[in-house]
Amino acid sequence: MPSTPRASSAALCILRRLPYMGAIMAQLTDRSALGRHRARASALFLREAVADEVQDRLAEVNRRFTAPAVVTPFPEVWQGRLPGARIVPDAEVLDLPEGAQDLVIHDLCLHWADDPVGQLVQCARALQPDGLLVATLFGGLTLAELRGALAEAEVEATGGLSPRVAPMGEIRDLGNLLGRAGLALPVADAAPFDVSYSDALALMRDLRAMGEANALAGRLRRFTRRAVLLGAMARYPVNDEGRAVAHFEVVTLTGWKPAPSQPKALRPGSAVRSLADALDEARRERGD
Repeated sequence: MPSTPRASSAALCILRRLPYMGAIMAQLTDRSALGRHRARASALFLREAVADEVQDRLAEVNRRFTAPAVVTPFPEVWQGRLPGARIVPDAEVLDLPEGAQDLVIHDLCLHWADDPVGQLVQCARALQPDGLLVATLFGGLTLAELRGALAEAEVEATGGLSPRVAPMGEIRDLGNLLGRAGLALPVADAAPFDVSYSDALALMRDLRAMGEANALAGRLRRFTRRAVLLGAMARYPVNDEGRAVAHFEVVTLTGWKPAPSQPKALRPGSAVRSLADALDEARRERGD
């Protein structure tokens, strides 16, 4: 992966927010600012790597998908990957006809949704019975070192913290979203993607080039102070080679639209043999 800066940057936000539990969704993202950041994006290497990972996962599924759709802010990443796929922007209301797809990929943008459950519900509604949803997003361990360094530096320089980052979900919480969306056989797992930089400032420049600069609705509308940036650079840990390594945790959520043909878990207490009996039989077969 590249390790050189691409553009100047002030703040960042690659963040996962948990769904607001009230009747009214909190507006956390400034969609206009997010659109401007994405329009200037020039570094898509991490998205390419995640798309490769999704393709590898699909290759392991014993199924040929004939009606795929991809929800993505960067359609160029998916050009040629799924011929004939319906490409859909990650708007609040997704342009997905009900029951039209046998595969929906939500591509590394769920972390910017004010209503992530609503996004998954819309994807589930678009699936045919036994259709597959694959959603990728940044998880709770993403950029932990940078977030910590920026927070400490800002407190020291200003005496407070600005809305720079939003809460990120842990993998268990993210996996629960699939069930809330009405999907069966839910699975959530995470993969690390590490990128090496000359220093923390180069990392922040690259985040802007990824289209992932701070787009929080409550962010400060001015440049980050020089003292905060220099303080974060001084605090950021480096490896034995003196380089700053950025850790990205990419969580992949998979779930299937319920269908009569799917395997189902047994009801509690319906087993015909106890675990103890099975273990005793195994010991006898080994001669224990």
